[in-house]
Amino acid sequence: MGDGQPVPPGERGATRIADVVVAKIAAQAAREAVDGEFPRASVTVHEKSARVRVAVELEYPTDIGARCRAVRSRIAERVAELAGLEVPEVAVTVERLRSPHLDEGRERVR
Repeated sequence: MGDGQPVPPGERGATRIADVVVAKIAAQAAREAVDGEFPRASVTVHEKSARVRVAVELEYPTDIGARCRAVRSRIAERVAELAGLEVPEVAVTVERLRSPHLDEGRERVR
Protein backbone atom coordinates (compact mmCIF):
# COMPACT_ATOMS: atom_id res chain seq x y z
CA MET A 1 0.00 0.00 0.00
CA GLY A 2 2.94 2.46 0.20
CA ASP A 3 0.73 5.58 -0.06
CA GLY A 4 0.71 6.23 3.70
CA GLN A 5 -2.79 4.83 4.18
CA PRO A 6 -3.33 2.33 7.03
CA VAL A 7 -3.71 -1.28 6.00
CA PRO A 8 -7.21 -2.62 6.72
CA PRO A 9 -7.23 -5.28 9.48
CA GLY A 10 -8.35 -8.04 7.12
CA GLU A 11 -5.30 -7.46 4.91
CA ARG A 12 -2.68 -7.34 7.66
CA GLY A 13 -0.34 -10.24 8.26
CA ALA A 14 -0.38 -12.31 11.42
CA THR A 15 2.31 -12.13 14.06
CA ARG A 16 3.31 -15.37 15.76
CA ILE A 17 5.02 -15.10 19.11
CA ALA A 18 7.47 -17.91 19.73
CA ASP A 19 6.68 -20.35 22.55
CA VAL A 20 10.03 -19.58 24.16
CA VAL A 21 9.18 -15.87 24.41
CA VAL A 22 5.83 -16.63 26.03
CA ALA A 23 7.59 -19.06 28.40
CA LYS A 24 9.96 -16.27 29.49
CA ILE A 25 7.00 -13.96 30.12
CA ALA A 26 5.30 -16.71 32.15
CA ALA A 27 8.44 -17.44 34.20
CA GLN A 28 8.89 -13.74 35.00
CA ALA A 29 5.23 -13.45 36.00
CA ALA A 30 5.57 -16.49 38.31
CA ARG A 31 8.69 -14.94 39.85
CA GLU A 32 6.73 -11.73 40.49
CA ALA A 33 3.83 -13.64 42.06
CA VAL A 34 5.83 -15.75 44.53
CA ASP A 35 9.13 -13.95 44.96
CA GLY A 36 10.63 -17.26 43.95
CA GLU A 37 13.93 -18.12 42.46
CA PHE A 38 14.19 -19.33 38.90
CA PRO A 39 10.72 -20.68 38.14
CA ARG A 40 10.71 -22.81 35.00
CA ALA A 41 7.91 -22.48 32.49
CA SER A 42 6.97 -24.29 29.32
CA VAL A 43 4.30 -23.10 26.94
CA THR A 44 2.30 -24.39 24.03
CA VAL A 45 0.89 -21.64 21.82
CA HIS A 46 -1.98 -22.45 19.48
CA GLU A 47 -3.50 -19.64 17.45
CA LYS A 48 -4.48 -16.95 20.01
CA SER A 49 -4.09 -18.93 23.22
CA ALA A 50 -1.30 -20.36 25.33
CA ARG A 51 -1.26 -23.28 27.72
CA VAL A 52 1.35 -22.85 30.42
CA ARG A 53 3.13 -25.25 32.79
CA VAL A 54 5.27 -23.70 35.49
CA ALA A 55 7.36 -25.14 38.33
CA VAL A 56 7.98 -22.95 41.38
CA GLU A 57 9.65 -22.99 44.78
CA LEU A 58 7.70 -21.59 47.72
CA GLU A 59 8.64 -20.42 51.17
CA TYR A 60 7.07 -22.59 53.87
CA PRO A 61 4.89 -22.28 55.85
CA THR A 62 2.50 -20.64 53.42
CA ASP A 63 -0.98 -21.06 51.99
CA ILE A 64 0.09 -23.17 49.02
CA GLY A 65 -3.31 -23.00 47.30
CA ALA A 66 -3.42 -19.21 47.52
CA ARG A 67 0.13 -18.90 46.21
CA CYS A 68 -0.65 -21.17 43.25
CA ARG A 69 -3.80 -19.14 42.47
CA ALA A 70 -1.68 -15.97 42.54
CA VAL A 71 0.78 -17.55 40.09
CA ARG A 72 -2.01 -18.61 37.72
CA SER A 73 -3.62 -15.18 37.84
CA ARG A 74 -0.37 -13.25 37.32
CA ILE A 75 0.72 -15.44 34.41
CA ALA A 76 -2.65 -15.11 32.65
CA GLU A 77 -2.59 -11.34 33.17
CA ARG A 78 0.98 -10.75 31.96
CA VAL A 79 0.80 -13.10 28.96
CA ALA A 80 -2.43 -11.42 27.83
CA GLU A 81 -0.94 -7.97 28.36
CA LEU A 82 2.47 -8.55 26.75
CA ALA A 83 1.75 -11.21 24.13
CA GLY A 84 -1.93 -10.67 23.40
CA LEU A 85 -2.74 -14.32 24.09
CA GLU A 86 -5.52 -15.86 26.15
CA VAL A 87 -4.34 -18.30 28.81
CA PRO A 88 -7.10 -20.84 29.48
CA GLU A 89 -4.81 -23.15 31.44
CA VAL A 90 -1.89 -22.68 33.82
CA ALA A 91 -0.61 -25.84 35.52
CA VAL A 92 1.48 -25.00 38.59
CA THR A 93 3.84 -27.55 40.11
CA VAL A 94 5.36 -26.84 43.51
CA GLU A 95 8.79 -28.31 43.05
CA ARG A 96 10.25 -27.43 46.43
CA LEU A 97 9.27 -25.87 49.74
CA ARG A 98 11.92 -23.73 51.44
CA SER A 99 11.94 -23.01 55.13
CA PRO A 100 14.30 -20.76 57.07
CA HIS A 101 13.76 -23.12 60.03
CA LEU A 102 15.56 -25.99 58.36
CA ASP A 103 19.32 -26.10 57.94
CA GLU A 104 20.82 -27.43 54.74
CA GLY A 105 22.76 -30.01 56.76
CA ARG A 106 19.72 -31.58 58.40
CA GLU A 107 18.01 -34.64 57.05
CA ARG A 108 14.90 -33.87 55.05
CA VAL A 109 11.52 -34.38 56.66
CA ARG A 110 9.43 -36.91 54.76
